[in-house]
Amino acid sequence: MEIFDAFHLARMQFAFTVSFHIVFPAISIGMASFLAVLEWRWLSTGDHVFKTLFLFWSKIFAIGFGMGVISGVVMAYEFGTNWSGFSRVAGNITGPLLTYEVLTAFFLEAGFLGVMLFGWQRVGPRAHFFATLMVAAGTLISTFWILASNSFMQTPQGFALENGLIVPVDWFKIVFNPSFPYRLAHMTIAAFIVAGFIVAACGAWHLLKGRRDKAVKISFSMGLWILLLLAPIQILVGDAHGLNTREYQPAKIAAIEGLWETEKGGTSLNLVGLPDMDAEQTRYALQVPHLGSVILTHSWDGEIRGLKEFPAQDRPYSPIIFWSFRVMVGLGMLMLLTAVLGLLLRKAGRLYEARWFQWLVLLMGPSGLVALLAGWITTEVGRQPWTVYGVLRTVDSVSPIGSQQVGVSLLILVVVYVLVFGMGAYYMMKLMRRGPSLESEHVDDPEYPGLSNRALSQSFR
Repeated sequence: MEIFDAFHLARMQFAFTVSFHIVFPAISIGMASFLAVLEWRWLSTGDHVFKTLFLFWSKIFAIGFGMGVISGVVMAYEFGTNWSGFSRVAGNITGPLLTYEVLTAFFLEAGFLGVMLFGWQRVGPRAHFFATLMVAAGTLISTFWILASNSFMQTPQGFALENGLIVPVDWFKIVFNPSFPYRLAHMTIAAFIVAGFIVAACGAWHLLKGRRDKAVKISFSMGLWILLLLAPIQILVGDAHGLNTREYQPAKIAAIEGLWETEKGGTSLNLVGLPDMDAEQTRYALQVPHLGSVILTHSWDGEIRGLKEFPAQDRPYSPIIFWSFRVMVGLGMLMLLTAVLGLLLRKAGRLYEARWFQWLVLLMGPSGLVALLAGWITTEVGRQPWTVYGVLRTVDSVSPIGSQQVGVSLLILVVVYVLVFGMGAYYMMKLMRRGPSLESEHVDDPEYPGLSNRALSQSFR
């Protein structure tokens, strides 16, 4: 079958590995900045509960950081083994960008990570806080370069084609390509939302179990404040990103909306439906007249190009991104609702007593990660059939390898990833189930094993 040829197996392998990889860096990005806020609160207030929370959440961060590094190394090898065509044609752009990420971000994170995790008794409070800030900055700088590289693949600018190779002409245009600012903001906020929901859900779990200590309440409260602040901003950024995508990747927008015909005088929005690539229609569509124009052009009668205006070989696969986009948007609306309900309960003085709301927050805990994955599926599948949009096709990017080689490596990766990253996720869940220590009065005691700078393995007993 065609789906089991080397090309499709290589795509499945990369989709599998990147889906695992993106989860852990997202946790690290959001959690690193959250840790910086916790340590700042401890230094500014002197309240040891913030240091207790820092030490607790730093263990979650450490696991996520380690898992992200491991999964990232595998993806780097895949570029050489499965996608040598892409590396050969676009390596003059992606190679330097990823090198900049290592030089400016990874070394910064690695250099200060040990101080942040194990340096409490070896450096002063201000020096330790500086190390925490550097780790947080490193995660954001890493996000900058990775998104610059990926955004160039979405909206390439500042290059020339010479002998079939993409060569840089203007690095400023390459890095700050048209989609980069929107995608950087969207991804960074998404990572913060991921961390906010994890923190809030952990607090909700312990509130449901009867804990009412200050550490649990602060976790629950801070997580909800993060969501209340960022969920509305993320919706606005997503809207701006959609306008940018309509301008530079109109076929992607048409596929996301399951729109086949260009409607004059106003475009309807397909709320739900089943896009059919062969029949060139969206079956069982539930439409709202003019709403597509309002959302995607900010006008009543704005025109959006339908998929039929693009050659069949240039169309993204609508059935996947039609629904992945709706999963992302639907969860985004639920996130906003959760944050607003939290604000209303806070004002009513019932935030820590409303068990129904705590169950809601607990169930919404994974929603940030699910929405993140749905968004990346929408972005990456929507770029197809191009690796570098409009320049290099995916079918021309694959290595000249056999399907058996790719299939065997895919099976091995599935087994290894499930074991390794399943174990990492298990330890993270175990830590969160235990929750922050109740004995915050020992937080500055280097001999206290629950909170000292000893090996993280003590936390897994």
